[in-house]
This record gives sequence, C-alpha cells and structure tokens, in this order.
Amino acid sequence: MNAPTLPSRVDIVEVGLRDGIQAEPVYVRTDEKIAIAKALIAAGVKHFEISSFVSPRAVPQLADAAEVVAAVRQEGVTLSALVPNVKGAERAVEAGVDAMVVFMSASESHNLKNVNRTREASMAGFAEVCRIAESAGIPVHGAIATAFGCPFEGIVRVETIADIAKQYADLGMHTVTLGDTTGMATPPLVTERCRAILAARPDLEIALHFHNTRGVGLVCVYAGLIEGITRYESSIGGLGGCPFAPNATGNISTEDLVYMLDEMGIESGVDLAAMIEIAKRAEKAVEHGLPGQLMKAGPRLRTYGMDSVRTAAG
Repeated sequence: MNAPTLPSRVDIVEVGLRDGIQAEPVYVRTDEKIAIAKALIAAGVKHFEISSFVSPRAVPQLADAAEVVAAVRQEGVTLSALVPNVKGAERAVEAGVDAMVVFMSASESHNLKNVNRTREASMAGFAEVCRIAESAGIPVHGAIATAFGCPFEGIVRVETIADIAKQYADLGMHTVTLGDTTGMATPPLVTERCRAILAARPDLEIALHFHNTRGVGLVCVYAGLIEGITRYESSIGGLGGCPFAPNATGNISTEDLVYMLDEMGIESGVDLAAMIEIAKRAEKAVEHGLPGQLMKAGPRLRTYGMDSVRTAAG
C-alpha cells in the first residue's frame, strides 16, 4: 500500500487569544495579550484570529479587541476577527482588521444556544456583514460550528454542512472553517465532510478547527492532511472550550501540532522551542494549568542527565 501524498507546508492560524481565552474567568490584561501575540509572531506565526468584536458585556475578556489589533498589526501578519453582527463588522472595519470571520452552527439547537438566533436568521445577517466588509476591501471567512456533531442533536448531516458552505460561497466567501466545537470529529467524518464541500464548491478553501475533547484532535489533522487541507486552527497550550457546549475542552495545542508537523517533515514556519515557552507564559496568564503536552514533555529527542532519576534497586 502506497503512503498518502501529504502537503509539504501548512498554515497555522493561532486562535488562543480569541477562542482560547474568551471564557477564561481570570481577565488577561491587554498588555499581556499584546506581548503574547508579538511573541507568537516572533516565533513564526503569521495568521491569527486575534479577537472578536462582540458586545463587551457579553464577552468582557475581549472588550479590548480594537486596542489589541492596533498594537499587533504589522506587515506580513494577517489579523482576522470574529464578527457576530453588523455592529461588530462596523467596529472591525474601524479597527482595521485584515479579515472578518462570521460563524453559525450546523445544528439549530446549538445556534440558538450559542448566538440566540435561528440558522436562517444568522445567514440573513451575514449578507449585510459581507456588504460592509466588501465596501472596506476586507475578505470574509465563514465558520461552521458543530460541523462534526451537536451535543444536543447528535449527528449533523453532511448535506447540511455542504449546504452552509455553498451559501457562504454564494455570499462571496472563499474560505470555510469546519469547527469541531464539541470534539466530536473522527477521521472518517473529516474525510467525508471535506470531500462533500469540495465536490459542491471546489473553489472553496477549507480550514479545520479541532478540539481535543476525546483525544483524537491530531489524528483528525492527519485525516485532513491526507485530503490536502493546508490550513489548521489551534491554540497555545490547548486553551479554549466553547461555553455553550457541555463538557467541552480546549482546542488542539499549537505547539503539539507544530511538533507533529515537524516530525512528519511538513513545514509550518513556526519555531517549536519558542512555542513551548509561549505556552508556559499563557499558562501563567490564565492562572491555571493547560492541557498541551509538549510544554510538559518537551520534544522527542530531549535528553536528560543520568543523575536526573534514581537508579533501580535490586
């Protein structure tokens, strides 16, 4: 059996400063967010979902979105931001983001919980967001939450995913992100959904966003690589977890993802040693342990002195 042909390079989108910290109980200071973002850029990260222009009352952690964008913006770095509605889009334009991200859930029940709107109402609102973005020359990416399963409804039909992706494309979007909001993705589902979207709209670029809720986040990345997907969203230290999904855990860890890609000979442009240190800094910023594994174990070929462990007796 021949080994699959995998991409030689992928783009990593760091979402830790948005998806990662949005529900954290300890407020991360603006200057610390900016410092972490700049450290990530120095480590080679070039794509960010940097914040969200949501109501500050709804998500106080991200009330400083415009300030963070202004401080972090630099040549060669793409700063995208989540926009939930027209008002958010207007604020994003004023802040000067490089891209906007709109999102809806594939299941009606999760969309109602997550944004308190029907899917139809969400999609209708995106048309105006796209008009505002187009007038400002800003691209819009579409994200599909619960793309691999819903905590309230269970299975989400692949036809539903493909239909939402087609509607996004009809609104002028060129990228669609499949979000594994509740960690229900499996490799066969990744294969099925990527192929269905590309069959329906081969002009769309697919990005994949996995959570490690059931321990198969990186296996799902591998399934995406086999399908030729080259854009993956991840979070420093494995920060994150949807507040509107029961028992949700964090995103796949950026440094764990970089380690796997390095070991596979796939270029990401991100420095692993630097990422490990940034993950440790993020852990201090949120004041609790994070689930990333490389930040604890180190790379595979890390060595120790013989005197670092005791010698067995007997």
